Amino acid sequence: MKIVSYIQNFIIIACHLIKPHYKAFMNHNSEIIFRIFIVPVLLISLHSCIGGSNKSYPTDTPTSGHLKILVDDSFKPLLEAEIAVFTELYRNATIIPSYKPEVDVINEFLRDSGKVMVTSRKLTDDQIKYLRDSLIIARTTTFAYDGIAIILNKANPDSLLEYEDVKNIFTGKIKSWKEINNKSPLGNIYVIFDNAKSGNIRYFREKFDYYDPLPSNFYAVNSNPEVIDYVEKNKNALGIVSVNWISDPDDSLSMSFINKIKVAAISHPFFEKGTYYRPYQGSIYDKSYPFTREIYLIKRESHLGLGSGFISWACAEQGQRIVLKSGLVPATMPIRLVQIKTQ
Repeated sequence: MKIVSYIQNFIIIACHLIKPHYKAFMNHNSEIIFRIFIVPVLLISLHSCIGGSNKSYPTDTPTSGHLKILVDDSFKPLLEAEIAVFTELYRNATIIPSYKPEVDVINEFLRDSGKVMVTSRKLTDDQIKYLRDSLIIARTTTFAYDGIAIILNKANPDSLLEYEDVKNIFTGKIKSWKEINNKSPLGNIYVIFDNAKSGNIRYFREKFDYYDPLPSNFYAVNSNPEVIDYVEKNKNALGIVSVNWISDPDDSLSMSFINKIKVAAISHPFFEKGTYYRPYQGSIYDKSYPFTREIYLIKRESHLGLGSGFISWACAEQGQRIVLKSGLVPATMPIRLVQIKTQ
């Protein structure tokens, strides 16, 4: 229908241009002029319309085509599982993930390096305006709930930490394990995180309203697995990793990581004193574990393409069951908590 409309508009314009000279054309062998002038122009216009319209049509559908997804590498294990199942079900769909730190993911999304991104941070008002100025509407869907785990070396005797002590560590007020427990055999605290552009360290800056340069005992490596390896080998270390890397009991890599370290239990600032919570599914779900966050799927597609199809599937039953299996909390699927009592 668009092609027909283009042709009609062209003919109308051509007629308006030709009309003043119509009689002259008719008086000087109009048939020859029509054949050598009007017909070729119409054919060229038709070819241009058809070729241009083909270029403007999307080549993907909700279950087929190619899609690049930009993923905060904190969520790599979960997204690898989601993509593997989706592309197995829909063989004509190819999804290529690009795993990067949060800052790089958002910047590349704004530059249109991918139509979908996976982060724990929503776009800012300025970023939304930037996209709207380019006639792009970004749509955000909450996909899952995650936590950030505080991990310790197995030689560390203090695996129960007060919320205020964690806050004081991240704001530079506490730098030694003896300031937490004067009987601790350990020395200075070394805080290890995955990347200077990571969403993990950004989370704690916002959580504790701390935007000064990081204290001198904070060190960035290159990934969540490197944080785990460092903590395993250094008894004074305190690491922060996405729960996603250590939460899947059926994943051999996840279990190999959890066996290397211990996960600290943290008190909640508004709950009963002396009660501590680890980042298990139940405590992430009811937010008794204090360091939880949402995972968002954000798309910039202007049509109903593969990005829309993948997001819809990931937020439906099959995709949400993968979230549940991974040890995180589904965002769109009912959760049933079961309390187990020991006699």
